[in-house]
Amino acid sequence: MRRQTGILLGLLMMFALSGCLAPLSLQHSIVAYDHSVTNSLTEQLLLNIARAHNHQAIHFTGVSNIAATFDFRVNAGATPPLGGLTGGGDLSPIFGASIAENPTISIVPIEGEDFTKRLLTPFQETKLTLLLRQGVDIDLLLRLMAGELRIPRNHSEIVYYNRPNVKDGYTVFRQVVLHLSTLQDRNLLYVEPLIFYKTWEIPMASVSGGDFEVLETKYEVSVDAPRQLYILKKKILGRTLITNYDPENLSNEERIQLNATADRWPPNDLSIDIRPDFPGGEYPIQGNFRLRSFHAILNFLGRSIHEEAEYHVEKDSRTPHVIENPIRTLSILESANSPPEVKLQVEYNDHYYFVKDGPDDTWNREAFRLLYQLFQMTVSEVSRIGAPSITIAK
Repeated sequence: MRRQTGILLGLLMMFALSGCLAPLSLQHSIVAYDHSVTNSLTEQLLLNIARAHNHQAIHFTGVSNIAATFDFRVNAGATPPLGGLTGGGDLSPIFGASIAENPTISIVPIEGEDFTKRLLTPFQETKLTLLLRQGVDIDLLLRLMAGELRIPRNHSEIVYYNRPNVKDGYTVFRQVVLHLSTLQDRNLLYVEPLIFYKTWEIPMASVSGGDFEVLETKYEVSVDAPRQLYILKKKILGRTLITNYDPENLSNEERIQLNATADRWPPNDLSIDIRPDFPGGEYPIQGNFRLRSFHAILNFLGRSIHEEAEYHVEKDSRTPHVIENPIRTLSILESANSPPEVKLQVEYNDHYYFVKDGPDDTWNREAFRLLYQLFQMTVSEVSRIGAPSITIAK
């Protein structure tokens, strides 16, 4: 009787154990897949910077889907004791449990139209402003994403390129970005979409009852009875501006004019308007940052390893104290030997490439994390609908 009770208790414990193993195994697998996919992408980013450094083609392969089936089994039985059954001896219980995993992983190369959209198409202003809302430093963000600064001069433009081999242009670009960084550090920088109102006048006689119901769903409608007119008013979300003042304090007409000026530029241009009569206005700046593609960002980082190495740029004399001004946007090092105690490294063409990651390299770690985020943001567009008016601050 005691033996039968022991077998029953063993069976109950076994089934309880299998119930615990299932979620634990599932949890371990999810974490392991997440770790593997993340490591794969970070190594691909570093590998493609190495390819760009060696003037080779850039290529990404992504995991589009992971579907894993888990099979949890338990079994039980009994066997005669060693030496066989003698004198009415009892059977000995046998317990067992097994877990089988059958993953299906879809690996898809980024090519064709997807390659064009994700890697060759320049970033739009909406993605930059979304990152600024997450607290990213504007100097780091623009040094990665912006390829040039365009300043209007006498009915033409002066272009300052974010490329170290164009010395004058690179110096001005870096000084402007540093100046914006000081405004951000003091919570005096605005990066906001222009919000303004447009109005239309429609004769009352030309609008039927059904038309009026439609108009009310899309516009604010008021009546000018003496002139027999409907006045339609609509809120418009315009282009984004970097300013040292609150655009909401401008008149509606001024905001319409600013938007019309910004709207002349392509969607990968981000307008800047630093005015003299506001904080930071000792260095007035009016122009546009032109954002580049992710492919161009990788090429910039690849060239910066040796071919076009970045160098120190002193702030403009009109700019106040700068908290942080690293020489390199992202420091990628090259070595003939595998560096010890380096977390992230790849081998390419018999050389090792790795991210500088010492105790004082917070900027560098943030730059690589931002590069990872930018790659993820190439997947889809960012909606502007309902974007709030905000002040960017660290």
